[in-house]
Amino acid sequence: MLHLVKKSLAFGALFLGASFGNSQSVLADESAQLLNSIRSFNAKSQNPSAPLPGYRTFTSNTANNNFMGQVTNVNQLKDVAPTDWAYEALRSLVERYGCIVGYRDRTYRGDRSLSRWEFAAGVNACLNSLERLIGENGSVLREDIDKLKRLTDNFATELAALGARVDNLENRVAFMEDHQFSTTTKLTGELITTLSAVGGNETAALDKPAGSPITDGQFAINYRLRILLDTSFNGEDLLRVRLQSGNYQFARAGSNLTDYNFTANTDNALIVNKLFYRFPVTKEATVWIAGARLNLDDISDPLAPFAGSFTEGSISFFGAIAPIYLQNDNQGPGVGALYSFSDNLNLSAYYSAGKGFDPRLGNGVFNGQFAAGTQLTYLPGANSGIGIAYLHNYIPQGQVSTFSALGFMGTTNTDTPFGENATSTDNIAILGNWRIAPGFAIEGWGMYTRAYANGGQRSGDDADIWNWKVTLAFPDLLSEGNIGILTVGMPPYAASLTNKNNVSDALSATTDAPWLLEAIYVFQVNKNLSVSPGLTYIINPANDRDPLLVGTLRTSFKF
Repeated sequence: MLHLVKKSLAFGALFLGASFGNSQSVLADESAQLLNSIRSFNAKSQNPSAPLPGYRTFTSNTANNNFMGQVTNVNQLKDVAPTDWAYEALRSLVERYGCIVGYRDRTYRGDRSLSRWEFAAGVNACLNSLERLIGENGSVLREDIDKLKRLTDNFATELAALGARVDNLENRVAFMEDHQFSTTTKLTGELITTLSAVGGNETAALDKPAGSPITDGQFAINYRLRILLDTSFNGEDLLRVRLQSGNYQFARAGSNLTDYNFTANTDNALIVNKLFYRFPVTKEATVWIAGARLNLDDISDPLAPFAGSFTEGSISFFGAIAPIYLQNDNQGPGVGALYSFSDNLNLSAYYSAGKGFDPRLGNGVFNGQFAAGTQLTYLPGANSGIGIAYLHNYIPQGQVSTFSALGFMGTTNTDTPFGENATSTDNIAILGNWRIAPGFAIEGWGMYTRAYANGGQRSGDDADIWNWKVTLAFPDLLSEGNIGILTVGMPPYAASLTNKNNVSDALSATTDAPWLLEAIYVFQVNKNLSVSPGLTYIINPANDRDPLLVGTLRTSFKF
């Protein structure tokens, strides 16, 4: 890199000479020889006078709107003064050879740095100007001709390469335009496959007697495929259509705690799994409108940068993100909004109706299951954050097993604490993450739920439900791009659960809190492929039931 003042000196002193007092013109045959040389050189370099993107060229016919066009008098450049040491050289280039342009604000910006590519482009512009002068029998100095010959030889490689680079860029742009999927839509996807097995002395299913063997713990290969179509019409909005297919089985060994972060079952059919449109209303406010599956974590940051990833994060369902984000994980429509008070502080609001697409009584947007939530998030830096989230969830009579009071993330008495009786919950969670060092980060949450029976045989009953989790992440462990993850936590469990009406088949409170421990190592084969072996150990998956062990080998493809 040289500074532009050096460029002025090079063009003024070396290229055209510091003095123009010599009035002797070149001979006609020498002019013709030089003209042929210049034309031959330009042909070989494939006419590289076209500027590369972002380059400041000197040619007078540039189409770049940043430039004001050909300068005819050096005094037009308001940041060039007669006291500048290169003033005379610059004046000569402007007035004699016409190969200097300025910016639209009438500046030359002589202190800006340039590369040899830019210098070569400048030389070529002045060569073209001299070609015109010679062709018109204009007066060109012998001294200038000698310096032009030297410059032509010195920069032949750069000028030829410059032309090749421009042609390569044009060819690449043309190829991309011919082969692009869409001018407005980007297609991405991920495929997760697992080899897994569940082991233990007995099933955790409460509808089977204690000591019953596990019947669905055999080694199995499963997959989940997601395809995302992201469309933007103005660069600031987003229309997302997510397609999904999968064949996982839920609650193996009778426990939600054996489910995966990516568990899904569509019977191998490809379905629309998510559909929303996001757009800014003001600089500070953004709105979401969804036709299917809008969750609170679509709008708010779950503050789980390592564990939350489907492909490289936690394998277990509970180990990923807090249950407050998953209590309305269904096909229903919804709306949301996010307001940013600053770059560090934002507030979100969210509403979703599980069967908002069904106009029948007991369903719809306002007469059926719904969840409404909000989150205040503070991000003091790029590597840390803290948030507090609240969500109210209501499930009508007879639909509790469909929607689950805690998003199918805990023990049985948190899924349907009051059977099929109408249930509502108030949930509050405190979340946080902190990357303490480049190779170490911590993230997690603590959450409390108050559940109420809203009618039927369990009217007046309530429950206190707790859960928490801490994840330790080790980015670049053993090798760059790899990640080690250790998780420990208590999945949702009902510490208290009343039965004021003495219903005979009522679930009881948890006497021994469940524990989940998980260890994962993510080996990043390349940017598109990772392999993650992991073990999940579950203590007290249900009252008086033995531990469960889940072994998983996850392979993730991103495209």
